[in-house]
Amino acid sequence: LAYLFRRSKTDAVITVGAGDKMFWGRLAAKLARVPVVCSALHSTGWPDGVGRLNRLITPLTDGFIAVAQQHAEHLVQYEGFPAERVFTIPNGVDTNRFRPNHVERDWLRTELRIAEDAQVVGIVAALRPEKNHTQFIQAAREVLRHHPNIHFVIVGEGPERSTIEEALKDYRYRANFHLLGNRSDTERILAGLDLFCLTSSNEANPVSILEALACCVPVVSSNVGSISETIIDGKTGILTQPLKWEETAAAMLSILHDARLAARMGRAGRVLVRDKWSLQAMVQGYETLVESIFNAQAERKGRDAWQRPMRPAGHASTFDGPLR
Repeated sequence: LAYLFRRSKTDAVITVGAGDKMFWGRLAAKLARVPVVCSALHSTGWPDGVGRLNRLITPLTDGFIAVAQQHAEHLVQYEGFPAERVFTIPNGVDTNRFRPNHVERDWLRTELRIAEDAQVVGIVAALRPEKNHTQFIQAAREVLRHHPNIHFVIVGEGPERSTIEEALKDYRYRANFHLLGNRSDTERILAGLDLFCLTSSNEANPVSILEALACCVPVVSSNVGSISETIIDGKTGILTQPLKWEETAAAMLSILHDARLAARMGRAGRVLVRDKWSLQAMVQGYETLVESIFNAQAERKGRDAWQRPMRPAGHASTFDGPLR
């Protein structure tokens, strides 16, 4: 890595996630004398829990990047990173790719081989323990007690697949659950849903929620991490207590029963994402952070600052500066 960074004259290295990549990426960058070294973390627990070795090289890091304000506070209070080196750059999604599309509603039901008027609830998450798919299934089973024509889509792959399959084994409504594995067409699946659900036990600012909201799909989610910054309870979806499948089921039913409420939440969700959580805003946030760190170091060392090419009017950055 150090050789590659030197050969390419890399100006900035940003590691994503914790573990090996965070450790070796930063170490190699410093060995190669890369001017800007940052680490972006995307959750408030496993897999982004920061271990002892990664903490040891905190002094080698110019910035730690959080994906929401509450996540930034977590990085300072619980991970122990210096507040002056913690920055917030919200996750962003492509609102042109993820958008409402009524054609996809029919496509998804054809794909699943279910009735055209069937309601579909979906979850998009790696099949890992912290995503807590068991709670999703428990809530779904309660919903099916009242409405046996609703279907549930699970998109993702991972070590919990066998646990999920075992939980559904011999269940009389097994045909109502569709395990689709990893997919590259999640924008089509999300646009075809009536409701999106996330039951994680820990999160920071899940991109899947932003993608669903961008498709005008209301969301039911456990209130963990920074999710309350995107799921405005009662406006863009419903927040539930973590690990409470009964609350998840009740929230699902309340939205599925009320088409006007679902439509209103969906529209509000897309407006929120478009205004605050766009891909463009995220990219500009990273550009501004790298530029500010690079130029601060250049000034200290008497080197030339980097000047960003002029942007068209209206392309403002949303970089929030350090958490103090």
